Amino acid sequence: MTNKLTFALALCTAWAGAAVAQTPAPAAPPKTLAATLNVYVFPTTGQTPQQQSTDEATCYNWAVQNTGTDPFQLQKQAQQQAQQTEQAKQQVAQSGQGAGIKGAVGGAAVGALVGEIASDDAGKGAAYGAAAGAVISRRRTKAAKAEATQQVEQQGQQAQQATAEQIANFKKAFSVCLEGNKYMVKY
Repeated sequence: MTNKLTFALALCTAWAGAAVAQTPAPAAPPKTLAATLNVYVFPTTGQTPQQQSTDEATCYNWAVQNTGTDPFQLQKQAQQQAQQTEQAKQQVAQSGQGAGIKGAVGGAAVGALVGEIASDDAGKGAAYGAAAGAVISRRRTKAAKAEATQQVEQQGQQAQQATAEQIANFKKAFSVCLEGNKYMVKY
């Protein structure tokens, strides 16, 4: 008897668990315009969600007109700027390839001339000159690459900072408009 009771309880538990598992989770409410901008808006005079949505759209358009900034366009521009910065860094990394060889050739020519004059051995002078030219050329190229990379990174950071400032100004304008419509706003 206890085996049948245990089996029946297990069967009921499994069936109840399957019924719960099949029930879909309630869908999350759609994000408001303000929420997509990471701006928190709270109605203070009992505005309905529909009224809040209308007010947010009106204030969004007002803020775009008054700041000249559309944050969704700025996000696209910021992504493009980041890609351009990465491409420029890659170009800098690829530039100067073969600089050691060019330096070696130039050093060999100078070394051959000096070696011939100093010790009547142009070959030995060319070998020393090639080695010195390669080392010097690589050092110069490495320093130039580091400087160029730093400059590209600074330009990218300045562009990101300018974008962040524009978005902050937009959020201020957006918030002022919503506050004028009796909402409490935090961002």
